[in-house]
Amino acid sequence: MLSVLFANPVYLSIAGVFGVLIVASVIVRIMRRNDTEGHYRELDARVKSWWFMIVIFSLAIVTSPVVSVIFFAFLSFLALKEYFSIIPLRKADRRALFWAYLAIPVQYYFVANGLYGLFIVFIPVWVFFLLPFRLIVAGQTDGFLNSVAKISWGLMIAVFAVSHAAMLMQYSKALQGHVGLIMFLAVLNQGNDVAQYVWGKLFGKTKIVPEVSPKKTWEGFMGGVMTTVVIAGLIYPLLTPFTFQFALLTGVLIAVTGFIGDVTFSALKRDLKIKDSGNLIPGHGGILDRIDSLSLTAPLFFHCVRYFYFVG
Repeated sequence: MLSVLFANPVYLSIAGVFGVLIVASVIVRIMRRNDTEGHYRELDARVKSWWFMIVIFSLAIVTSPVVSVIFFAFLSFLALKEYFSIIPLRKADRRALFWAYLAIPVQYYFVANGLYGLFIVFIPVWVFFLLPFRLIVAGQTDGFLNSVAKISWGLMIAVFAVSHAAMLMQYSKALQGHVGLIMFLAVLNQGNDVAQYVWGKLFGKTKIVPEVSPKKTWEGFMGGVMTTVVIAGLIYPLLTPFTFQFALLTGVLIAVTGFIGDVTFSALKRDLKIKDSGNLIPGHGGILDRIDSLSLTAPLFFHCVRYFYFVG
């Protein structure tokens, strides 16, 4: 049984992730033995939350393509709901939120059926025009532009951007099953987040954007980029049809754009004067805190793969 499971590259990569988690859990447990002042309490909470997130993610993506699409659609729903809970909106704007939520099943219907033409224009074109019209019908023009921008941006990051990760399944089917590319993106994206956090904690001194994210340092950023590139070079033969050079390039792109997505959300939270977007995930904050980097890496990775391996 085990030989069959480990012969599958996706299962092998998932086993590797769980192996890393086991090692991390042991290390944190040792560190907390003499931690009377609670210095590592947040780190312990982060690792425990990682167990929960990775188990759910793994089950969702290996079960079936339908379950995978439903998982990402639900993720988009939670992210959009959380976004609307932290963004100040007018009372009149609430009437348009139903249509914003309705865009989620429509967008993921296009994903499930591989309808790329509709998938790529539905939110940035059709919803972009229809939602403002719904706000116009409400009859309140004060703050109209502000409300349109807030709702549209929320849909772009929580639904349109995240749906690119799910759309990768349509391209993975012809390559390594339906989850190879998603697994590659997820490992690199989250690996980059963890690596930048760890390198920054250990060696971070030179701040990059102190006014936006004081904990982000050049040492953490460069350490994250190098780590992500190494991970890409190690796992690409298991999950992708990439060449070695292209795998390394995607590692760099995911690391850099992941950082940009992270600090973009940091700027948003500073503007709103909040520390985290929510408290759903202990040690991590909310859903938006976990998908901040994915909102940029998923579309970039998707279009790079599509262009260079399918239409280029």
